[in-house]
Amino acid sequence: MTKILYITASIRGEDSVSNKIGKAMIESLDPDGTAMITTRDLAANDLPFQSWDRFNAGLTAPDERSTQQAEHAAIADTLIAELMAADIIVIASPIYNFGVPASVKAWADLVARAGTTFKYTENGPVGLLENKRAYIAVASGGTPLGSDMDHMSPWLKFFLGFLGIETREVIAADGIMGEDGEAKIKAALEAARTMSSPG
Repeated sequence: MTKILYITASIRGEDSVSNKIGKAMIESLDPDGTAMITTRDLAANDLPFQSWDRFNAGLTAPDERSTQQAEHAAIADTLIAELMAADIIVIASPIYNFGVPASVKAWADLVARAGTTFKYTENGPVGLLENKRAYIAVASGGTPLGSDMDHMSPWLKFFLGFLGIETREVIAADGIMGEDGEAKIKAALEAARTMSSPG
């Protein structure tokens, strides 16, 4: 059974354009509706930011952690377990102020754990989350995807690649606050609905 991790980040909930594109992506990736889907709503779950205590606890072997360290490591352990269990990761995210929402950065800081999701080698860091693929759904009010203002999509693709995850496709409704916003949303949804399912 295919396992899909669906990560959302918009504060707009059901009205979110990125979430609508993400759901359309999942329908294309799972046309038979047989996949096991885990949803992680970063905007609603109020993730903590990385701290020294959480970071240090994460680098401590689970059987060597104190009770307090186990508590500090728990949220990152859960997020990492979700990522490691998934075959496909779908990330639906808006562009906020030219970059990812703070919740996405908080998630990234928690799941990037040396020795677990990546490792250091004599040739530099190597991602350990192999044989996984990612799909990214993006919405922005005024930032064109791939422009000099877009510090979200290149960063997110780089980060996923750093962990060993290949980004297969990015579908965006960008600049939707303009006069052709509705047309851009419609085109993005159509692209997501007609996306080829992975072989």
